[in-house]
Amino acid sequence: MVYTVLYYLTAIIAVIFVFAPHEFAHAYVAYKCGDATAKMRGRLTLNPLKHLDWYGFLLCAIAGFGWAKPVPINPANFKNYRKGLFLTAIAGVVTNYIIAFIGYLLFVVVFKYAANGLIGYFLNQLFFNIFLFNLGVFIFNLLPLYPLDGFRVVESLTREINPVHRFLRTYGMYILIALVLESFLCGALVDYAGITFAKYFDILGYVQWFAINILGYPIRLVWNAIFGFGVPSLMPLDFNVLDLFH
Repeated sequence: MVYTVLYYLTAIIAVIFVFAPHEFAHAYVAYKCGDATAKMRGRLTLNPLKHLDWYGFLLCAIAGFGWAKPVPINPANFKNYRKGLFLTAIAGVVTNYIIAFIGYLLFVVVFKYAANGLIGYFLNQLFFNIFLFNLGVFIFNLLPLYPLDGFRVVESLTREINPVHRFLRTYGMYILIALVLESFLCGALVDYAGITFAKYFDILGYVQWFAINILGYPIRLVWNAIFGFGVPSLMPLDFNVLDLFH
């Protein structure tokens, strides 16, 4: 019971280290590209209360992926429209990857030197969740579905009359909702109905797997090598933190 409470506490704290820097990065880059809209609306800040969407916050704490309040921008103010739109779109996810890199370093340090007891467990789980959630939000936000950052990247590279652009703009939100609901259904079937094979139909579960095993592999490889843990193995869909080290 104590470990369960500690886990969810670390998840809640970790989400703050996902979304506040992510949205701040959007606002900062937009401002540097010529658009002060976010700054004027108080979003050029690391204060998490200015950025959190409570539904996306809870989803990220539970599932490892979610969203925050979109930073308001006016692309017409950019010095270079397409460049400004593209850089602003990717600023958040680039920041998430950097934080994941730092988070895994802290996780390995604690795991190697202070892993015992409740405090060790708390710090281990906190830094691992910071690593995991930032990678999850990185890949989730790059899905080319409106209103995620991935769609903004598509928007910066195509015209509105482009059929792919129009399709993603029109149906992206519905596809996104369907993916989230499907993921929760698969999770419920596994956790409450004991239908374990349902995890293999969880589309966002594969997205999360891709995040930690493909995008996160270079991070794990670097820090594992430096701290003498060897080559990291691929994680299954239902991995445990301790599975990272064999």
